[in-house]
Amino acid sequence: MAGMANSEISTRLEGKSAAIVVCWLLGNGCLFSWNSMLTIEDYYSYLFPKYHSSRVLTLVYQPFAVGTLAILAYNEAKLNTRIRNMFGYILFFISTLLVLIVNSATSGKGGLGIFLAICALSGAFGVADAHVQGGMVGDLSYMQPEFIQSFLAGLAASGVLTSALRLITKAAFDHSSDGLRKGAILFFAISTFFELLCVVLYAFLFPKLPIVKYYRSKAASEGSKTVSADLAAGGIRTLPGTDEENAKDPERKGNKQLLLENIDYAIDMFLIYVLTLSIFPGFLSEDTGSHSLGTWYALVLIAMYNVFDLIGRYIPLMKCLKLESRKLITIATLSRFLLIPAFYFTAKYGDQGWMITLTSFLGLSNGYLTVCVLTSAPKGYKGPEQNALGNILVLFLLGGIFAGVTLDWLWLIGKGW
Repeated sequence: MAGMANSEISTRLEGKSAAIVVCWLLGNGCLFSWNSMLTIEDYYSYLFPKYHSSRVLTLVYQPFAVGTLAILAYNEAKLNTRIRNMFGYILFFISTLLVLIVNSATSGKGGLGIFLAICALSGAFGVADAHVQGGMVGDLSYMQPEFIQSFLAGLAASGVLTSALRLITKAAFDHSSDGLRKGAILFFAISTFFELLCVVLYAFLFPKLPIVKYYRSKAASEGSKTVSADLAAGGIRTLPGTDEENAKDPERKGNKQLLLENIDYAIDMFLIYVLTLSIFPGFLSEDTGSHSLGTWYALVLIAMYNVFDLIGRYIPLMKCLKLESRKLITIATLSRFLLIPAFYFTAKYGDQGWMITLTSFLGLSNGYLTVCVLTSAPKGYKGPEQNALGNILVLFLLGGIFAGVTLDWLWLIGKGW
C-alpha cells in the first residue's frame, strides 16, 4: 500500500523539468516586450531626440503597472487566475504587434504624434505586466521554489536575450542606410512571435503538466478559489470534498495581516527596485559621458546589467550561497545604496571599465536579492495565502520601480532641467 501511495505521488509530481522550462519561457515573455522597447533606446533617441525617451517611456509604463496591480492584488482572492494571465499575455502580443506596425508604417519619421502612440503602447505593456507578473508569481508561490526562481530568471533572461538580439541587429544593419530602423523592426518582429509562443504555452501546455495540476489541486483543497479554471484546463473538473472543505474551513489570513507579518520583505522589495531603477536604464543611457565605445557604450552597459542580473538569479540555487536570514537580506538591501555615490563619481571621474564593473554589480545584486526575498517569504503559509503574498510583494516591487524611475530624473538637475 505504501509503495502504491509513493508511486501515485511520484506520478503526480511528474513534469518538473518541463514545468521549470515553461516557467522560464513565461517569465521571459512577461518582460520581453518591455525590454525590447528599452533596448532599442538608440533608435528612439535618434527618432525623438528632444523627449528623453528612455525616461519618459518608463515613467508612462509604471503608473499603469502599479495602479492595475494594486487593484488586482486587492481583489486577488476573487479573481480567475487563468483569465488574468491569459489577458496579460494576449495584451503583450497585441501591443508588441502594434509597436511593430507603428514603426513600419511611419517609415522612420519622428514627431510628437508618433511619440505619443509609442507612449500609449508603453502604458499597455504596464497593464499587461501587472496582470502577468503578479498573477504568475502568486500562482507559483504555492508550488516548488524552483518554479518561481525559474520564472524570475526568465524575467532577467528577457533582458539578456533582447540585449543580445539588439547587438546582433545593430551590427547587421550598422552600415546600411536606415539601419537603425531596419534593426528595430526585425527586433520587434521577433518579440511579437515570442509573445504569441507564451500565449500558446500558458493556454495549452502549462495547465496539463501533472506537477502543476497537483499543486493547483492542493491549493484548491486549502481553500483557493482562483485555480478552478486552470484545473478545468488541465482536465480536472471537480475535486471530491473540496467544496465541503471550503465551506468548513474558509479561513485564510487577510492581505493586511500578511503584509504586517512580511513588512520587512515588502520594504526590501521596494528598496531593491528604487535603487536599481534610479540608475538603470535612464542614467546609463544618457549620463555616462562619451567614451571610445561611442554609440555602442549604452548598449554594452545595459547588456552587462542584464547578463549579471540573470547570473544573480541563479546563485540562490546553491543553498550555501542563499541568504535566508531576514535581517541579513535587509542589511544587504540597504548597503546597495552606496552604489549611488559610486555611480556619480565614476561617471564624473572614472573610465568605462569602472562603469561596466559597477553596472554588472548593480545587476548581480538586483537579481540575487529578488530571488532570495520571493522564495523565502511564502514559506509556512497555505496555498491561498502564498498566492496573496506573492501579489503583495510584486506590488511593492513595481512600486519601487515607479519610485526609482521618478527619482531617476534627479540626475538631470543642472543639465538644462
